[in-house]
Amino acid sequence: MSDIKKVVLAYSGGLDTSVILKWLQDTYACEIVTFTADIGQGEEVEPAREKAQRLGVREIYIDDLKEEFARDFVFPMFRANAIYEGEYLLGTSIARPLIAKRQIEIARETGADAVAHGATGKGNDQVRFELGYYALKPDIRVIAPWREWDLTSRERLIAYADRHGIPVEKKKGGGSPYSMDANLLHISYEGGILENPAAEPEESMWRWTVAPEHAPDGAEYVELRYAGGDIVAVNGTPMTPARVLAELNRLGAKHGVGRLDIVENRYVGMKSRGCYETPGGTIMLKAHRAIESLTLDREVAHLKDELMARYASLIYNGYWWSPERQMLQQMIDASQATVNGWVRLKLYKGNVSVAGRDSESDSLFDPAIATFEEDQGAYNQADAAGFIKLNALRMRIAARRQTR
Repeated sequence: MSDIKKVVLAYSGGLDTSVILKWLQDTYACEIVTFTADIGQGEEVEPAREKAQRLGVREIYIDDLKEEFARDFVFPMFRANAIYEGEYLLGTSIARPLIAKRQIEIARETGADAVAHGATGKGNDQVRFELGYYALKPDIRVIAPWREWDLTSRERLIAYADRHGIPVEKKKGGGSPYSMDANLLHISYEGGILENPAAEPEESMWRWTVAPEHAPDGAEYVELRYAGGDIVAVNGTPMTPARVLAELNRLGAKHGVGRLDIVENRYVGMKSRGCYETPGGTIMLKAHRAIESLTLDREVAHLKDELMARYASLIYNGYWWSPERQMLQQMIDASQATVNGWVRLKLYKGNVSVAGRDSESDSLFDPAIATFEEDQGAYNQADAAGFIKLNALRMRIAARRQTR
């Protein structure tokens, strides 16, 4: 790829991408465009501009994508109640297709012929980024430095930065020993003592949530209003998707909600141990299932649950832009037309419990039928006898055969 003239680099300004920027300049002798996405990671992104300028970058993009991230990626995913391997709420996975999309847009705007990312050759992110690139611009060229260079450790990266005068944070002494990724939905932790699955995470590792045992002794209630499967108000205050997620993160973190410690199966084949904090997402999942329990037809709800595992795997493995994910999304979104109403939740010491739910216009719950009291003829209990016999017919036939 020696004929590459311009590359759009997904650039955070941290050690890895700062070294990558200089390495690209030296290795490919090309012009670099940096792109820094603000997706709610909670850190100042503007310093990335100064770092890029010091390395001679002339085209610098720093974009606030928080609303797009919540509206077009997180909320559609939660309409599906998506969780990977029964626990993971896909916080890192769902951010990658947005970053890939914006990189390709910038490549078109600037006339770049290649894109680059800082994902390693061992992880899922390389797959997620590159599947997105190719789905959105099939002829794009991709540079993945971790698959090309010999800078295979943090020490080598720091030595390279020192040799070339690259300004980076070396994190000597008080720096975090973990590899972390944060956005508006979650923060993840890998590496360090977490590489031993038998070791309990240190309490000092957690950045967002209070320990459940140190959370307030009194429960707090929160009421969420739904329209078309999405939260549109929190405690009576209308909010945009990004504001909803930020507010639920605040409430959940206060009460120790959303900590997770799992060993997951990466798409590239290995098992990996990771810890996650997803306070707002944990609340959203509980609430969405509660409002759907009132408003979805039984078979629609069960079919959604069957499809959810496949949908979650598609997102985890990087297939957000695939035709099968988009087809599933259309089915899921169609099911949400009647998902309207409110859910009241109780937050207490790491737990989220449903304290009430109602749908004024779309509830399928009929108290006249469900009651244990006199139902005024709304349901004829004698009808159940034929229903049961017909459903037992195949088993009765099989039992008779065995008796013979």
